[in-house]
Amino acid sequence: QVQLVESGGGLVQPGGSLRLSCAASGIMFRINAMCWYRQVPGKEREFVAGTSSLVMPTYADSVKGRFTISRDNVKNTVYLQMTSLKPEDTAVYYCNENIRTSPGNMARDYWGQGTQVTVSS
Repeated sequence: QVQLVESGGGLVQPGGSLRLSCAASGIMFRINAMCWYRQVPGKEREFVAGTSSLVMPTYADSVKGRFTISRDNVKNTVYLQMTSLKPEDTAVYYCNENIRTSPGNMARDYWGQGTQVTVSS
């Protein structure tokens, strides 16, 4: 069974930085895409950044130039480096990965439990 565990959230002042991590564990044949989403109460979950072996990383317009997504294929971990944080970045951040667990299975999406990021003075 695949599990995604996020870490690195917390409280930070505007202009500050945080790095989120998402470690995948379990039986995995191939990780296709690794993404970060975020959600605030009362709003839909929104895409933040994504990376795969096939395309260049992509970012939401609201975070371009401030956030960087990266991955460590050995550790099965994806990171989100967040800089120049703004109060509007406050949200629960979720890791999402499209994973095939065996050659005979279809790939499916898995989600982490979320980590809270609060940007406030």
